[in-house]
Amino acid sequence: MEHEQAIPDVLAEVGPRLKRLRQRRSITLTALAAKTGISKSTLSRLESGQRKPSLELLLPLADAYHIRLDELVGAPEVGDPRIRFKPRLRNGRMVFPLTHQSSSLAVWKVVIPPERERQLRTHDGYEWLYVLSGQMRLILGDHDITMDPGEVAEFDTRLPHWFGPTGDQPVEILSVHGSHGQRMHVRAAPAQQTDDV
Repeated sequence: MEHEQAIPDVLAEVGPRLKRLRQRRSITLTALAAKTGISKSTLSRLESGQRKPSLELLLPLADAYHIRLDELVGAPEVGDPRIRFKPRLRNGRMVFPLTHQSSSLAVWKVVIPPERERQLRTHDGYEWLYVLSGQMRLILGDHDITMDPGEVAEFDTRLPHWFGPTGDQPVEILSVHGSHGQRMHVRAAPAQQTDDV
């Protein structure tokens, strides 16, 4: 993985990084040794890469330089978990990818404008649709279904299908598509029972 490959590179760069930091601040090895309690020879070997960095060495250095440990060693930033893909127009529909292409399930938010042409399609896979806003019409084989916000449909995409707005207003949906045999597993909370008075 990319993260695992970055670790040896970060560790190899710690020594030269420590040396640059010390020199930029015009601190001698002797002064740094006195400030951290780490011997001058250990600091020298750490900077030259002959000594592996450890927490017991790095923590006093971070304290002496008044910087965070991750900043001291140049640790790679933890990735932003948000996915920032640009929307794209596909078949007249605005598609917002929500997963990386390498994911086994592809997830999109799709805004579908009113469409004049209703062309049924087939392809390999399994689809799960959730209506976010608007009203959606789903034609699936012999079925012609109208769906409201909050409703969900799932189907084998080898069946001829089309979905889009029911009228002249766009519909916004969440679409999850997996390869054939992959299906969504949705766990819904049990419906709350109400007592009749």
